[in-house]
Amino acid sequence: MTDARRGSIQEITPALLPAAQKRLSQVITKVPLLQNTPLDQLFNCQLFIQCENLQPTGSFKYRGASNAVLGMLESAQLSIAANSGVCTHSSGNHGRALARAARLNGLSADIVSPHNAVTSKLEAMRAEGASIHLCEPTQAAREAGLQALVEKGLTAIPPYDHPLVIAGQGTWALEMLNQLENLDILLIPVGGGGLAAGTILARNLMQQTEAKTPLVIGAEPEQADDCWRSLQQGQRVKKHYPDTAADGLRALIGRLTFPIIQAGITDVLRVTEAGIKAAATLATVHLGQTIEPSAATVLAAIDEYPEVFSGRRVGLILTGGNIADE
Repeated sequence: MTDARRGSIQEITPALLPAAQKRLSQVITKVPLLQNTPLDQLFNCQLFIQCENLQPTGSFKYRGASNAVLGMLESAQLSIAANSGVCTHSSGNHGRALARAARLNGLSADIVSPHNAVTSKLEAMRAEGASIHLCEPTQAAREAGLQALVEKGLTAIPPYDHPLVIAGQGTWALEMLNQLENLDILLIPVGGGGLAAGTILARNLMQQTEAKTPLVIGAEPEQADDCWRSLQQGQRVKKHYPDTAADGLRALIGRLTFPIIQAGITDVLRVTEAGIKAAATLATVHLGQTIEPSAATVLAAIDEYPEVFSGRRVGLILTGGNIADE
C-alpha cells in the first residue's frame, strides 16, 4: 500500500466515531434537521432530512476532511512547525473541504482534479488556498497524480479511503441516531463510499446499546453504478466509466470502503438521470434547499423505489449544495 492510500481495513472500527465527533464539535455547523415536510405526503413516508448542504464549504465533506487534519495533527502525522502540506484528489467538494481545513490549521493543500471538473468547484478550491493540478478524468490519473504529490513530501488525505475521513463522514449519522428513535432506514448517496462506510460504522456503534437500529441503504446513479456492480459480483470492480450529472459520485468505490459496505449495507438502489434532475427540483420547491445532483440521488431513490420506503421512518442526508453556475 502506498502513502496515497494510507490505512487498513483493520483500523476502521466504530470506536473511531466518538473521537471524531468530539474533534468536530467546535468545527462544523449544526445544520437543520427537516421534519414534517410536504415530501412526507408525496412519498408516503416520514422523512428526517439533514441539510449538510449548509455546512461550511457546502457539503458533508468538511466533516471527513476536518477530522483527518485534526486527528493527524494530534498524532503528529502532520506538523505545522515542519511546514507540512496535505494533498488529495477531488472533483470539488472534498478538495474544497480539505483546503479549508488545512488553511485554518496552518497547512498547505494541493489538489489533483479532473480537467472536466465543474469550473465553479475548481474556483472554490482555489479560493480556499488550494493549488490545483489538473489530470485526465480517470481514477488511474487521479491516483497517479496524488502519488506524485506524496513523493514530493506531501501527506495524502484521500476523499474516502482513509480511516479518519470515513469516521468523520459517519458523524452525521451518529448525530441523527442520537436525536431520533425508531428509524427504519438511513439513506445515503454512494460514490467512493466514505459516507456509506461511515454511516454503517455509526449504525454499528449504536447496535452496541440499542435493541433496534436502522437498515443502511445507498443510492447510486445508473450511469455510475460501480458499487452496485461490485456487490453483485462479490468483489470490487476495476472497470468504471461514469457518465452522470452527479459529479460527486463518479469516483470508483474505495478499497477500504467497499468491504465495510459489503458487510453492512442492505441494498444500493440505482437511480436515473431524469430522476436525479427531478429530485433536485423537489428539494427546491418543497424543502427550500438548493442541492447538487449527487445529493438529489437519495430523493430520486425514494421516488423511484416507493415499495422500499412507503410507511417507513427514513433518515437521509442532503450531501451538498455546490451546483454548477455555468
